Amino acid sequence: MAKRDYYQVLGVTRGATDDQIRSAYRKLARKYHPDVNKSPGATEKFKEATEAYEVLSDPQKRPIYDQFGHAGPAAGGFGYGGGGGAGGRPGVRTYTWTGGGQGMPSDFEEIFGGGGRGFAGMSLDDLMEALGGGGRRARAQAAERGQDAEYHLNIDLPQAFAGMTAPIRIRRPDDAGREATETLHVKIPPGVHEGSRIRVRGKGGYGPAGYGDLYLITHITPHPYFRTEGSDVYVEVPVSIAEAALGIKVDVPTLEGMTTVTIPPGTSSHRKLRLRGKGLGTAESGGRGDQYVVVHIVPPPAVSAKGRELLTEFQKVEKFDPRKDVPWR
Repeated sequence: MAKRDYYQVLGVTRGATDDQIRSAYRKLARKYHPDVNKSPGATEKFKEATEAYEVLSDPQKRPIYDQFGHAGPAAGGFGYGGGGGAGGRPGVRTYTWTGGGQGMPSDFEEIFGGGGRGFAGMSLDDLMEALGGGGRRARAQAAERGQDAEYHLNIDLPQAFAGMTAPIRIRRPDDAGREATETLHVKIPPGVHEGSRIRVRGKGGYGPAGYGDLYLITHITPHPYFRTEGSDVYVEVPVSIAEAALGIKVDVPTLEGMTTVTIPPGTSSHRKLRLRGKGLGTAESGGRGDQYVVVHIVPPPAVSAKGRELLTEFQKVEKFDPRKDVPWR
């Protein structure tokens, strides 16, 4: 896979100042550093951001990257020498940068390689300290607050779709150290998914610097006929052999009520028909997923004598071989 542009990785323009580049990288490091983010892909995103930062924050590397990009001198036409020979390693191209500092022969791999070995090997605390972000100080202040707490909340799919206000009871120590019970009414926004986290500030444990936060983690209970994949919703609709062959209009449920869907003639089993924008909302972006109607062809459990006669005649009239294109023939 081709590397993304370093400026795009950090989310800054090519004219970004050093402070803007540092600030953008600090935000990404806080979000994706392995010390705080264990989700799949987070480590790779952290490494990608670190590699981009280590190039764009370097006063020598950045102008070279601006001139040559990822391809570097290997793209040709910028005064590079062939691999091997005097002063060069076999198979590695070298070049001379003419953007200042004349006669600076450099190996492109040495300039841009390494994937951010320095910052990538630091803990988040050390990294924030190096960037001037007060990593340990911020952590120390957070440590003086009370502990954050988690509350697991089961809701059904219609509640996840429409949103709700959930009354929850929590037990936590007060500022005098006594355990107390408190009832909260927490607004669950439309579009939460399995595992969504909702922050309730100041409702965690107590510490010298104040209360920690409470995080509600939502769990969607199984639905009788809908299933979800992210923001998309699936429902299986059974049709007969004749309906699949001839086509039919059927009423199917959505999260907003019933709607009519056209099953086109010749529909095969497991075909998915998309209803755009009929899935779950997304609390972050406000958009909507899609709903998929999955066709399931169901043969009759028993066939009468007359039905068998008609089906036999049908096979004679319609010369259709469903196994014509199977790979083993």
